[in-house]
Amino acid sequence: MAVNKLKSEIFGKDEYPEFVLNTSRFDQRSFSGRLRHFMDITDPRTLFTSKAKLKESIDLIEAFKLGSLPAEITNKQLWEAQKIKQAIIHPDTGEKILAPFRMSGYVPFGSPIVVGLLLPNPTLRATVFWQWLNQSHNACVNFANRNATKPTPMKRFLVGYIGAVTTAVSIALGLSVLIKRANRFTPATKMLIQKFVPFPAVAAASTCNVILMRNNELSEGIEVYDANENAVGTSVLAAKKALKEMAFTRAFLPAPILLIPPTAMALFERTKFLRRFPKMHLPINATVTTLSFAFALPLAIALFPQISQVKTSDLEDEIQQKTKESILYYNKGL
Repeated sequence: MAVNKLKSEIFGKDEYPEFVLNTSRFDQRSFSGRLRHFMDITDPRTLFTSKAKLKESIDLIEAFKLGSLPAEITNKQLWEAQKIKQAIIHPDTGEKILAPFRMSGYVPFGSPIVVGLLLPNPTLRATVFWQWLNQSHNACVNFANRNATKPTPMKRFLVGYIGAVTTAVSIALGLSVLIKRANRFTPATKMLIQKFVPFPAVAAASTCNVILMRNNELSEGIEVYDANENAVGTSVLAAKKALKEMAFTRAFLPAPILLIPPTAMALFERTKFLRRFPKMHLPINATVTTLSFAFALPLAIALFPQISQVKTSDLEDEIQQKTKESILYYNKGL
């Protein structure tokens, strides 16, 4: 994976600076730069990219690699071509990621599920269904965007999937039952608290999901690279660092998505408009949820760089003996 951007100067006002292969045009050392980068990565417009446009983008990047780029090609065209390629093609496998499981498809395909999670007064059956569907989607997204420098056995995928679904359903049902049996709460208070039940269930399950699915990395490690993108070796310690970052990201991601809509809807429900037009509850809820999702996704995955760095002295002795570089890099996945 590329890491040259981590050593470059911060970009100035030029929106499309000099193109550098496999890097971001935004400064990845700052949170704002990573946020802008991941807003690009999650841009749902790339879902509508045609096969011809994808091929054109890939060919343009290949021409740049080979030094056979036509003189009229601009930096903007190169950055846009790379954006399209990175949104659709997995960086490790080179394979096309299915649209529902791309980061750019996470919000469009995931929003209806989140709306289902936040429906008022859910039955136990509805709670189980929406938690199952949410974790099924999360598991596929985690698998599709994993660090694939090492193969992930299907058994590992199934263990992560079953563990996440079990965790989500157990927590959601447990909290729902406790709330219903709590006699000291009024019906209105119970209804309000019930709206926030999905958050701890989804946060715990999403963290469980990514840890279980990528647990093999803790024994096999992930590849680390030097500043020239040369693979130095495989590190378990780098894998531990990557998983910690991923677990924190997955725990944080549901917070804005599952806390903002219930809070906003509690306020909307007090308005004369919603009392007069109760059928507008679902479309308003869906709109607030989708906007919260679109805001939360790039915010969460921008907490850490996708291409992260680690001190060589913090890695295994065999890694230290293979390089004189003081800093190495790895792809933590998305």
